[in-house]
Parts: sequence; C-alpha cells; structure tokens
Amino acid sequence: MLRSDPLASSTPLDECLGESSLANKALDAISPSRHRLSMNSQPSKPSKPRVLACGDTALAVEFGTNMEADSNRRVFALDRALKNMPVEGITETVPTYRSLLIHYDPLRLGFSELSDRLLALLDRPDTTERPSRHWRVPVAYGGAFGLDLDAVAKAHGMSPDELIRRHSAPRYEVAMIGFTPGFSYLRGLDSAIATPRRPQPRMSTPAGTISIGGVQAALQCLAGPSGWHLLGRTPVRTFDPRRDPVFLIEPGDTVTFTQIGPVEFERLERLAERGEAVAELTT
Repeated sequence: MLRSDPLASSTPLDECLGESSLANKALDAISPSRHRLSMNSQPSKPSKPRVLACGDTALAVEFGTNMEADSNRRVFALDRALKNMPVEGITETVPTYRSLLIHYDPLRLGFSELSDRLLALLDRPDTTERPSRHWRVPVAYGGAFGLDLDAVAKAHGMSPDELIRRHSAPRYEVAMIGFTPGFSYLRGLDSAIATPRRPQPRMSTPAGTISIGGVQAALQCLAGPSGWHLLGRTPVRTFDPRRDPVFLIEPGDTVTFTQIGPVEFERLERLAERGEAVAELTT
C-alpha cells in the first residue's frame, strides 16, 4: 500500500460532500479546519464510523465531526489494519484528523464491497502494533526566526521565555501531514498559549517555520502561505526528495522541540542541505 500523499486535502471529507469550491480549498490550505470543524476540549462519546463515497475511485471513513484525539487514533488504527491485512484493489490511504481517505481501483473493487469489508474490519479489536517513533526537533525561537513570538507572548501576558518554555514542553503527536509536503499538524499544544489564527494570512512564510494556530502547532517544511503565528524555525527538512527516506516524520509519530541559538541553526542548516536528518530519532 502506498503512503499518503502530503499534498492531499487536510479534510478529504469535504470532497465527498461536494464542498470543493476554490474559496474553501484556499481557506482550508491556509487555516485548515478553521471554518467548518469544531475542536472540542472535552472528548465526546465515540461515534459510529460513516463510509462516504468520494467519486468513483475513493471513499472516506469518517470517525467524528470534531478534531478529537480519539477520532485521530481510530483513523491510525484502521490505517495500520489495512497495512497489516492489505485489501486487493486499494491503492492509497490518506489519514487525517478524523477520517481516512481510501483510494481504490473500481475495476478490481466496488464501493459496496469495500465498505462492507472496512466495516467488518472496524468491528475487530485493534491488536495491531502501534509505532513508537519519537523525534527531537531543534528550533531557533524569536527574532528573525519567529516574527510573532513577542506579540503572542504579550497577548498571553507572559514573557517570551515563558512562551518558549510552554511551547517546547509538550510531547506532540503528529495528527496528520497535509497542505504541502512534510507539513506536520501537531496535537498537544499547551492550552495556555492557544492563539486564534491571524486575521490576515501571510502569503509567504519561510521553510522550516514552527508555528501555532488555534489549539494546534505545526512544523512547516517548505516556504508557503500561512495564517498561523510564527514562533521559530527549524533546520530540519521533513521532506527532501534527494534523501532516503524522502519523508522524515509520519502521522502517529511524536515530536518534542529543543531550543537552539542562531549559530547552531546555521550549522545544522548546512548539514540538512547535505541531506542529513538533523532531527534526533529516539524510541
């Protein structure tokens, strides 16, 4: 089974429901989930999965309407089950916060047959092995590296150092990869520094940007637009087509951030340009 396409929509369900206008796609790309999905701090009772057609070559298994940890873990569980017990005809899976998009060959597998097999698979207990990869990612905070650090700290009535401490303390879970190659959406941000997205997105932000938006954190690999607040930058390249593996961090991995200074950033940047991972992998 192929790995998920990092260029895929962050909410494939929108495609299934016909919400594919350019305006919605652009808004989701810059600030995904801002205008349609709700983010509940209190977990709700797990909902029954829904199977939704996405054209004639894909379907989505939806596990909820909120961006909750339980829904995300159920997505990963189904994705793992399909890797361990491949279904002939499935060509690709794309895990997101709350749904798994499944591409299939309609000449080998029909929608009804695939739906029935998926629902039967969901009835089984999750006994698949859970990955335990953990990454330590170096970050240079503030100044030219993080243009919004001081403003975000001021908005929360804390010092920049306290904001850095709170941002780098959690062990984040990689909820999904989307928007651009290697863009990692991270769950686990300290609620004390949750910050509404910028009213006016920037049309360009640097490669390696470390940012927060709402109750999410992000690790951005490539330069691109963003409506999130820029706290720092990392020399880590989560996507590098010259490297094996091309994608460094995957959904289900965990991440912590470690603060570095400008001199160390430049040193690691040179190593990353030569294809070195720079981030430290632990288990």
